[in-house]
Amino acid sequence: MTTLEIPEAHAPRHPQTSVGANENAELSVSEDIPATIPPKHESRTLVLCFDGTGDQFDADNSNIVQLCSLLKRDDRSQQMVYYQVLSLTVTLDKVAQRLSRQELTLDLAIAWSLDAHVMDGYEFLMQNYHSGDRICIFGFSRGAYTARSLAGMIHKVGLLPPDNWQQVPFAYKMYTRTDEVGWCQSTAFKEAFCIDVPLEFVGVWDTVDSVGIVPRRLPFTTSNTIIRTFRHAVSLDEHRAKFKANLWNWPSARDLKIRIEWSPNDEKHLQMMEKLHSSLAAQHTDIEEVWFACFKAETGIMFHSERLREIGLDPATLYPFVMPRPPALSVGSAMIPTGRRKTPLWKRIIPKLRYQPQLVSDEGETVAQEASIEGPPIGTEEEEELRDALSPMYDQLKLSKLWWILELVPLEFRQQMGKGKWVSWFGPNLGRPREIPNSSSRVQVHRTVRMRMEASHEHSHRKYKPKAHFKNPTWIDDDVSLQAGQQK
Repeated sequence: MTTLEIPEAHAPRHPQTSVGANENAELSVSEDIPATIPPKHESRTLVLCFDGTGDQFDADNSNIVQLCSLLKRDDRSQQMVYYQVLSLTVTLDKVAQRLSRQELTLDLAIAWSLDAHVMDGYEFLMQNYHSGDRICIFGFSRGAYTARSLAGMIHKVGLLPPDNWQQVPFAYKMYTRTDEVGWCQSTAFKEAFCIDVPLEFVGVWDTVDSVGIVPRRLPFTTSNTIIRTFRHAVSLDEHRAKFKANLWNWPSARDLKIRIEWSPNDEKHLQMMEKLHSSLAAQHTDIEEVWFACFKAETGIMFHSERLREIGLDPATLYPFVMPRPPALSVGSAMIPTGRRKTPLWKRIIPKLRYQPQLVSDEGETVAQEASIEGPPIGTEEEEELRDALSPMYDQLKLSKLWWILELVPLEFRQQMGKGKWVSWFGPNLGRPREIPNSSSRVQVHRTVRMRMEASHEHSHRKYKPKAHFKNPTWIDDDVSLQAGQQK
């Protein structure tokens, strides 16, 4: 078994408590780093986190749960945190108890309960938003689509004042209408009852466009002018039929000028109505979409310094200024494990430690866990990055054959191939990989993909090849470009 060797240059950049007999030893943060970064700010931040369908707190937590565990939650005057898992048992508890197992499985496959999840997030903002608050929304997979739908609803109909519970379903109905009458009614509803609210930050992992067997895109889910900063990490290897990537829409110059009538169900008609009814932004949205990328937090979100260190992020490199990252670690002779193992990768390459993740309650308070959950030991971000790059593949079409039912069903697919250019087709997906717009140039890919491509699989010794095809990528975090022909 190959052992990963971590160079001394990548050792933690601040002193840590030694780990010996006491496996539960806690890290201490340097005195010059405040316990919370930033320590405080004038405006309050409302953070909404939407997890994927079926995800919940357990030993295999998503990025959303990890994010929530880092956030400051003990001072409502500075920051409030909302967490939602996309399960019918969260938003429709009583109804879900009457649903059959097959209906719950259907929701996992096609996300038919999207409306309830969006309205729950909307109600949180309705009850808690004060003028001047910063709104930051995060989401993973189906939760990412929920996050972008919530942002779209706020754009189209605005935000209702507190206690207008009965108006929320009507506001959502106005949001989903894409015919010309619906757009006019949404504008009138917004002017009569709601307020305009800017969104400071939307950060999503792998947004999918699955909202039903029949494709149905909600307004402002592909672009949204009220979002100041948008960050999107996209998977190269997801290839299920109902998990196609929902990328940011880059309109062409022609789209911005043309005025032609289309049928209400046409994608071009929806794009045109979005442009006609879109709010004027004080500044253009700062957009970054990266395949398998991370995001930086520079939006006033308050993090616990110690918990950042627990996942390998040095607070001193993030506050008061974001510092450039060190070079990536070398893969060396390490190999990619084949298939999922009972023993996690990190246990086989470095000593075992234990940590206790924490969850946020509905009231924004920490929920204590009865038992500790084993997790990877604390190291630098570069060490965590190397472990991620060499993790086993997690292909749902191989792990759960039931997903192949939807692969064989003829469905309609739409894909943006470039600025303003869309193609559509009808048929079975059959495990078809994702399409990357403009894949021949300017594709931003995280450097861990290159690290994984340099390693070999444990048994076959074949090199890793991403399912989605790209050429000449811009490698994020080290400014090195891969020349044409290196990926074959």
